[in-house]
Amino acid sequence: MARHPAHARRAEIVRLATTSGLASVEELSASLGVTASTIRRDLAKLTSQGKLARTYGGAISLGHHPEASLRQRLGEAYAAKHAIARWAAAQVQPGETILLDAGSTTGALAEELCSVAGLSELTVVTAGITAMARLAEADFDVIALGGRLRPLSQAFVGPLTESAVQRVSFDRAFMGADAVHAERGICEAALEQTRLKELMMSRAEHTYVLAHAEKLGQSPFHAWAVMPARWTLVTDESADPEELDRFRGNGVEVVVAPAVS
Repeated sequence: MARHPAHARRAEIVRLATTSGLASVEELSASLGVTASTIRRDLAKLTSQGKLARTYGGAISLGHHPEASLRQRLGEAYAAKHAIARWAAAQVQPGETILLDAGSTTGALAEELCSVAGLSELTVVTAGITAMARLAEADFDVIALGGRLRPLSQAFVGPLTESAVQRVSFDRAFMGADAVHAERGICEAALEQTRLKELMMSRAEHTYVLAHAEKLGQSPFHAWAVMPARWTLVTDESADPEELDRFRGNGVEVVVAPAVS
């Protein structure tokens, strides 16, 4: 397929996002016959012009709701999420109390934990229904944080959830994110999500943000969680090195999880 001039290609991206509601980088790259990095630059330009909103490895029309459901996200960046989850699971030690935030990558982490041998006397605390379901038959002590169910994210939020978090502390907190920014922190669709994340991280000895490459440096929404003084970003091998350097420049420890063979 012949390459589109930039203006025509970007107009086609807007059309595809408007008609389908959600356009991924991979789909756009294949459809328009250009590299994924070219598509990412196009999306950044269109976002700055207010024509699209970036989210979850692609773009959506501003005429559509900007938040994808957890069900939609489960199949996205599958290999990257499981590479991240496998690295994260290897950090957990027997006898620890850990927090799993809600989300598809932390759901993958719950699955990986179930396959790790020797994790005796592990306590897992979570507000995410995906993690709860995957841990239901595991030989762990599982503590579910109740509250008001947020259907899009399949997670409990609100004052009851926050009250429960305040009664526990964690050796490690594994956080999800709609996006993560080197200067701004974790981006979410709603302020109640960011407040809960801040509280979770404040109760943890070590904080890890699990975010595949497409979520780095993005600002799809206007609610932000302020990060603790020290935290670790765990991402995948497709992450832009310049983007990773921005995190390192802000004192963030960066881990690039090796691909799952």
